[in-house]
Amino acid sequence: MSVDTIIAMAAAIAVPTGIAALIGLLFVGSGKTALASGVIAVQQSGFGFGVGRPTSRTARPAARSFVPKGYLGWIERQIVLAGRPAGWSLDRILIAKPLLTVLFGTIAVLWIAGDPIPVRIGLGVFVIVLSFFVPELLIRSRAKERQEQIQLALPDTLDQMTISVEAGLGFESAMAKAATNGTGPLADELIRTLQDMSIGRSRSDAYESLSGRVSSIDLRRFTRAVIQADRYGIAIADILRVQAGEMRLKRRQRAEEKAMAVPVKVIFPLVFCILPVLFIVLLTPAILNSLEAFR
Repeated sequence: MSVDTIIAMAAAIAVPTGIAALIGLLFVGSGKTALASGVIAVQQSGFGFGVGRPTSRTARPAARSFVPKGYLGWIERQIVLAGRPAGWSLDRILIAKPLLTVLFGTIAVLWIAGDPIPVRIGLGVFVIVLSFFVPELLIRSRAKERQEQIQLALPDTLDQMTISVEAGLGFESAMAKAATNGTGPLADELIRTLQDMSIGRSRSDAYESLSGRVSSIDLRRFTRAVIQADRYGIAIADILRVQAGEMRLKRRQRAEEKAMAVPVKVIFPLVFCILPVLFIVLLTPAILNSLEAFR
């Protein structure tokens, strides 16, 4: 048995054992403290961060005590931007990270042990590191996709609200009509804002909470304009008309910007993927004929 094989087998035993010990330290080691503490909630910030239902009351305090607060806030912010999807609570993400690392780490180490060459070792390390960050990548991707949908639906929604207000409806009634007729995350956020006002929250608090649940700069600007119009008595129809025109203009500018960026993005696959194959197809017969001619 070679030295490399012995090292790989030792790593195959040590890595899962060490990660399992870390999981035990994080989620099991402080059981008495967890039972005495009960459910611990993260204090809500100005963006309205909340905490999803804990998957394990015993594991929750111990897990969070080892994680930086800034990192917890970032994950919670991504959950909020993603619309708090079912099954994606903060505690479940914290528990899934080491579990995925153990699973893929064990598979990678066993695969490396079969033939411990540098390529396998590098790929194994990459898979282990990637598996640790998979939950963040998934929730971040979902949050980004949701915010893009909100950004795209905003101009049309404001147009519907403008028409409704000019037809004689109040602002909240126009918002409710646009929300019920529309679909997607923006309609869900508008419905939630109306629900906040229906349970007694002030307009400014409800709109500020809406601004905190999204990352769209245009929607935040719109909510600030609505708050100022409500505070100073400005006609809301004029605000909606101006905001809707600006949103349509910005959407057109973003589309033009993306269209202008397409040629730059095409350069890499064109130069490194298409042109070499084209040169091979066109030049190979000429080169072969030249070689035959000089023989």
